[in-house]
Amino acid sequence: MLRRSTQTCIRFFIAAGLLSLTLLLQYGIVLFRTQEQIDRRIAADFVGILLIRTVTLLSAGYLPLRTGLPLAIIGILISWTAPAFTGRQTKQHPIIFSHLLERLTLLTIITFGETIVSIATFFTRDALSWTSVLIFIIVASLFFIYIVQFDHLIASSRSGETGNLLIYLHYPIIFGLSLVTVSLHFIADAEANLNFAVTALYAGIGLLLFGVWSAKRYNQHRFRIHNHMGIWFVVTTVIGYVGCLWRNSFQDVVLMTTIVTVAACAYTVYYRFKAQNNQK
Repeated sequence: MLRRSTQTCIRFFIAAGLLSLTLLLQYGIVLFRTQEQIDRRIAADFVGILLIRTVTLLSAGYLPLRTGLPLAIIGILISWTAPAFTGRQTKQHPIIFSHLLERLTLLTIITFGETIVSIATFFTRDALSWTSVLIFIIVASLFFIYIVQFDHLIASSRSGETGNLLIYLHYPIIFGLSLVTVSLHFIADAEANLNFAVTALYAGIGLLLFGVWSAKRYNQHRFRIHNHMGIWFVVTTVIGYVGCLWRNSFQDVVLMTTIVTVAACAYTVYYRFKAQNNQK
């Protein structure tokens, strides 16, 4: 089992390194072909960032896992954080905000699609029950929260944006949704530690809600979300988490989590229509 896991990591590092290399080559082509000075500086910054990630990932694929894994993690973390320090250059050549928003939204929708595929095991002939419906409602509620924010509240026609913050706030959304996807199966596994599974589930929900709430700075003026929404998210999530730890069973966890996510979704939709009606 350990040997198989090691081989899987090695293959992943090499594949990710080759993907990073293709992106590195694209920025390299831009660097040598463009005549605009600011574009050359931006391309040079990202060539350096991608070179670090490519070298660390490919190197990790040929090193022992004990050495390769930390090296790969360091390379990935550098490539994630370094773009935040390129704002001085990217502000001089801002992105088309609506295009970036569309691509990030599509990426998140694909991740939701993977979640739907993952929970399909709860809808087999042997596993279908009322908890299956509630699990689907949990995922659907989180999806509606995301869509209301990024399709209805956000100002997609913004100009002069680098897009860095919009990308970074999608990290907790995607990571949180991935945690939700995995932990929904953990809470149904009799051999898994239910308290750990509940903690992972609510950590995922909390990360997703935090990312959605953080996007309020991009909202249309009439939809500048006040702190009440953030407070509502925190209070309902904490109450749900404590309640799930107290009522330590799969059915109770699913029921209480459904109430938490539906309450968060209902408040988001309520706020959207309330703010719109107040402008009339």
